[in-house]
Amino acid sequence: MSSISPDAVGARRQRRLTTGIKESLRELSTQLSLLNHQVGARLGMRDVDLDCLDVLGRYGPLNPGALARRAGLHPATMTGILDRLERGGWVVRERDPADRRAVSVRALPDRAGELIRLFGGMSSAMDDLCAGYTDEQLEVIADFLRKTAEAGHDATEKLAT
Repeated sequence: MSSISPDAVGARRQRRLTTGIKESLRELSTQLSLLNHQVGARLGMRDVDLDCLDVLGRYGPLNPGALARRAGLHPATMTGILDRLERGGWVVRERDPADRRAVSVRALPDRAGELIRLFGGMSSAMDDLCAGYTDEQLEVIADFLRKTAEAGHDATEKLAT
């Protein structure tokens, strides 16, 4: 009768748990993508437009080139995206008074309430979910998610070069 070492059992368990986490992250990615698609559809916005608006909301005013880099888009595609967002009243392009050639794109706060309302169900669900964890557990989860986002960013950068 062969016995399996505790190390082998531990390694298998670790692999199973890691695989489960990866599968859950893939499902989360799909569900968030579907949510963003539904929000964009309600607002008459393409997914890529919503992505750019999110980047502007998180990182503040950016020039179109920096926005394209942060959103992982080719700079030539930004004109159409910014035209649509500007027509929709979501952003404004402003010229730098010191250098009239420089343009900065800024999200307008007037329509933020629409986004908050449409994402409200998910936000409330996340508040309820987080309420079931201790502060220490939330710190571990936040650290894991931050590191996962960094790994995704690094993998994207490698593919882009």
